[in-house]
Amino acid sequence: MRQRDDMTFPMEEYERRLGELRLRMAERLLDAVIITDPENLMYLTDYQTTGYSFFQALVVPLDDKPFMITRTMEESNVHARTWVEITRPYPDTGDAIQMLVSSLKEFGLANKYIGYERNSYFFPAYQQDALHTTLTGAKLLDCFGIVECGRRTKSKHEIEIMRRAAIATEAGMKAGLEACMAGVTENEIGAEISAGMFRAGGEPPAVMPYVTSGPRTMIGHATWEGRVVKPGEHVFIEVGGCYRRYHTAMMRTAVLGEPTELMWKAQERMKEALERVKALIRPGVTVSDADNLVRSIMTVDDAHGKLITRSGYSIGIAFPPSWDEGYILSLMHGDKTVLREGMTFHIIPWAWGVDGDKTCGISDTIYITKDGCESFFTLDQDFTVKREEAKREIPDEPPVIELLAAESGKREEKSKSHGKHDHKQSPKQSKESRAS
Repeated sequence: MRQRDDMTFPMEEYERRLGELRLRMAERLLDAVIITDPENLMYLTDYQTTGYSFFQALVVPLDDKPFMITRTMEESNVHARTWVEITRPYPDTGDAIQMLVSSLKEFGLANKYIGYERNSYFFPAYQQDALHTTLTGAKLLDCFGIVECGRRTKSKHEIEIMRRAAIATEAGMKAGLEACMAGVTENEIGAEISAGMFRAGGEPPAVMPYVTSGPRTMIGHATWEGRVVKPGEHVFIEVGGCYRRYHTAMMRTAVLGEPTELMWKAQERMKEALERVKALIRPGVTVSDADNLVRSIMTVDDAHGKLITRSGYSIGIAFPPSWDEGYILSLMHGDKTVLREGMTFHIIPWAWGVDGDKTCGISDTIYITKDGCESFFTLDQDFTVKREEAKREIPDEPPVIELLAAESGKREEKSKSHGKHDHKQSPKQSKESRAS
């Protein structure tokens, strides 16, 4: 393990993570593991790249030095970011699995018990098939989750990094709520959120913010599409701020007019759910206990809005396509997993279908302490109500994004016409040209 002092965490943090992984490997009688999940690679080594659609793997032997298989272009990330000393890169014209197999043979692992992440997004079936048919002497076993067991609980160092992510989340949300006005486009709100996050030190998140308005708030996982926000409508915003690939997230709602009676009631139910579940959450409580409490408060009837998803999920390291760690642990009915100090959750008692046609959201990201839990945020949870916006008169014209496209089209046509004109020669020029 190469010692260095310029990584996200102190070296002892990575030594602890690697040591705990090897304890779990020994319990499962594994001689080595092949780790391919981008979040797990980051957790163990600090390795990251946007090029993770190409095969990459960290091989961790039980009693020997780990080594990485990467695309040649990505090998620089190993040297620049991680403690890993041994790399075996493959060219774009090469075979990644053949490189993996030859490396396993090189380091004496070809006939060993080897775990691999069978459920990894980035170790597809055809590559797993190639590994099985090529490495015939090894005993290949599914070890999906062997790293995630460690990621469930965050260390004090991770909590501090998530505080940095929370600063970006909160700055982005404040900027977005301030930008909510009748006559602006969802794109403009999204732009302000993004600028706010990045100016506050945030880094590219696994998912860009969700911004929908009016009837579009009823579309799951939709975000800005150039729609102009109308007077009297509401805007649903969900922001996931990121720092060193760690995320925190929050939902908020802006109303450009007077909220309906059921919207006010939805706000109070969401706030009550958050208050009561945070009073309940502490080490020893089960996942199901927390979910049942949130669900009991949010379940009234369809007109009041209902919780149609899990009530929360683990959050931390993430790469696209999602900012959550819900595949590690989610707050869902029937799950008897016991909560522990250091776990972090985005709690989402949001209300889908208020008044039959509105989605409203208030949420929080929390971390579990030794005797309770704390929020990463300080931002007020109430709806941002801008009554004066209901009276704003907005011009009956296309959205800004369409105007920009039209203007661009005009410039292109003008350029083409100039080009045609430039190629035409006057009679005098034509005569001179022939003379020359």
